[in-house]
Amino acid sequence: MKITGLSVQVKDSQRVNVMVDGVYRFSLDINQVAELGLRVGREYTEADLSVLEEESIFGKVYTRALEYMLMRPHSGKELSDYLYRKTRPRKAKNGSIVPGVSATVTQKVYGRLMEKGYVNDESFARYWVENRNLRKGISQRMLRSELLSKGVDGSVIDAALNNVGRDDKSELTKIIERKSARYTDEQKLIAYLVGKGFSYDDIKDALASRES
Repeated sequence: MKITGLSVQVKDSQRVNVMVDGVYRFSLDINQVAELGLRVGREYTEADLSVLEEESIFGKVYTRALEYMLMRPHSGKELSDYLYRKTRPRKAKNGSIVPGVSATVTQKVYGRLMEKGYVNDESFARYWVENRNLRKGISQRMLRSELLSKGVDGSVIDAALNNVGRDDKSELTKIIERKSARYTDEQKLIAYLVGKGFSYDDIKDALASRES
């Protein structure tokens, strides 16, 4: 079997359609075409083409996963969960069932992203702690719970929390100042703060300090 055509896709200039014996067979990322040495006139066995088809799937999943990681930092577990969903069958717009990709492909994608430095739980934990504190103010207990749910190791969480330069008391003061006008009923304010993971004793102390 022979490659009879290579053409850049109209909708995605980064992907190239590969024609085999005059019929579309698969597409590859433009970099993959160069790396794999594809050219018009080159002949392949069916086994060779199957390998190239898997490379095609890898390229698509890798691109989507890279976009996912670039939206905001994600933990290794978040990426694993994202890639696992890619292995599950899904329903297409026309109602047909599209099979998921192989675990071999997703494992290769995960490994490549880790190799490129996009998977780093230490950086993710620092990002999460800093941004959650800056946006809303939140207790360390809740931050720890959130990071644990994202698969971050306890020692990594400890390091991120120790380096943030804030504590629950300062966070409480900040939130109380911002929310007191909305929560004129102190019990409702306390309930709100408890919901953010702060201890009842710390909340009472912060409210008492504010009144004194």
